[in-house]
Amino acid sequence: MFPNLETERLILRELTQDDAESVFNCFSNEEVTRYYGVEPFKEIQQAENLVNLFSKNFAGKRGVRWGIERKETKGIIGTIGFNAWSPIHRRAEIGYEIHPDYWRKGYTQEAVTEIVSYGFEHMELTRIGAIVFIENEASNKLLTKVGFKNEGILRDYMYQNGQAHDTFVYSILKNR
Repeated sequence: MFPNLETERLILRELTQDDAESVFNCFSNEEVTRYYGVEPFKEIQQAENLVNLFSKNFAGKRGVRWGIERKETKGIIGTIGFNAWSPIHRRAEIGYEIHPDYWRKGYTQEAVTEIVSYGFEHMELTRIGAIVFIENEASNKLLTKVGFKNEGILRDYMYQNGQAHDTFVYSILKNR
């Protein structure tokens, strides 16, 4: 069963095909995708495929992705979750995006804090990693603020618009 979560202002819930339009609104926005390692979506079908991929990853214990919904308003404003989940090695990588209309309101920090706690307490993770474009100042600040440690640089690690980019690699450990 999919683990729905709740914070003070947010509901983190399973994505369905009904959310494809909201997913498309995020992933078709160049401000959202510029540090994501994907080109902006051009068709709603891409969002539908992504929702299907998230569902398959959860069923196969490769990842879990929640839709971020504000309690007072129906409809998601972004997604957050774990990919590269390895239950045997008790690790996963966090990833998230939120529509620019909701930037700088603390929603991402609230969601990150909740799923990090969930990952350690319920998924039995001991390490949660993050890969972030060096230029993505907002994500770099957020991860540091919630306790992630910068472990170094992965050179030419991600491609965006046909160009290789260096990324920071972060982690937060359960017992340190």
